Amino acid sequence: MKFLVIRIQYFFIIVLMTFVSHSDSYSGKLNNFQGKAIYVSKSKMKLGNWGSRLSEAQKKQVAARLRNRLEKTYVLTFDKEVSMFKEEEKIDALSGATDSWGKNFTPGAQFKNVKDSVLIQKQEFYGKNFLVKDRLQDISWEMTSETKKIGKYTCFKATAFVPTNELTWYDFSWSKLRKKKEATAEVEMTNVEAWYSLQIPVSHGPLEYWGLPGLILEVSAGNTTLLCSQLTLNMGQKEFDVIDAPTKGKEVTKSAYQNIVLTKMEEYRNNRAGRRR
Repeated sequence: MKFLVIRIQYFFIIVLMTFVSHSDSYSGKLNNFQGKAIYVSKSKMKLGNWGSRLSEAQKKQVAARLRNRLEKTYVLTFDKEVSMFKEEEKIDALSGATDSWGKNFTPGAQFKNVKDSVLIQKQEFYGKNFLVKDRLQDISWEMTSETKKIGKYTCFKATAFVPTNELTWYDFSWSKLRKKKEATAEVEMTNVEAWYSLQIPVSHGPLEYWGLPGLILEVSAGNTTLLCSQLTLNMGQKEFDVIDAPTKGKEVTKSAYQNIVLTKMEEYRNNRAGRRR
């Protein structure tokens, strides 16, 4: 058994070396290199106890209403060191408007510098602009020899456990408010599965995900999967777009931003309770 494990590890190392040597041909061009990846995000709808009382027809109606929140399209522009991740805004086919309520709790334009481990993210909350500046979340990836094709790219599987709060710091749920009051010491973790390609030797990925030896083309965490549906690479191009970090908004850390959101939502709930009396 021990001999078999050693052979598998040796095989994985040989495969990695093959891809790395192939990617070395990019080395002279990476200083003048840019790419754009389109990601499609799909989330499974969780209705909880309330949903169990709905008929299948009613569940379909709810899913149609929430489509803008359950299915999203994002654009990741990147070079060797920095990236910008943005959502493509869609018009609700049913209402003819954007999802203004849900926008309060979705990720804004996100700038990452993987060389300096810097995150700068623009967030809008109830009409106020915030500039969230913090360190990138460290992710201890466990890389495996399992592979699959995504488009024309061979991808390797990597897994990790990441604190759930670090993946959803811009989001809100009433359970977060309850946990804050309980001041529980238990840290909830999310199992993350990522697929990255050594053929694109940059450490970028969508949302909070980064730190692998190739671009992350697919990642699943919780009830959401992000899949790269289109990829464009410009190798050795003399002119390309400058990837600038957001600059406008009140500067806060991720923790400070979370406290602002939780405080505001607690005030909102208390005001509604007061009006019902």
